[in-house]
Amino acid sequence: QLQLVESGGGLVQSGGSLRLSCAASGFRLNSYSIGWFRQAPGKEREGISCISRSGASINYADSVKGRFTISRDNAKNMVYLQMSSLKVEDTAVYYCAAKYSCATIIVDYWGSGTLVTVSS
Repeated sequence: QLQLVESGGGLVQSGGSLRLSCAASGFRLNSYSIGWFRQAPGKEREGISCISRSGASINYADSVKGRFTISRDNAKNMVYLQMSSLKVEDTAVYYCAAKYSCATIIVDYWGSGTLVTVSS
């Protein structure tokens, strides 16, 4: 079964940090660019970061630039999202997604999400 599984979410105070992990089973993550998305209550899902297959190309949404860092370890079949200086408005369900390219909007695989709650 091909799937992505996120972990590392939880409750954190404003200004704190969390590291999310995205693990793949049934396929190799290095065959895909990996994006992180989030969906806050009552809002549409938004893309916040993406990393290319090799890790050479990375992009961030303005809302997280300078605070979040995406990375990957292809040997471990893992992608990470280090989140620092968290704000209440970062509260959302966070998803990782496997895509052919960071430039495409088509997602081949979605994870089921992990909830991040930032308290004031």
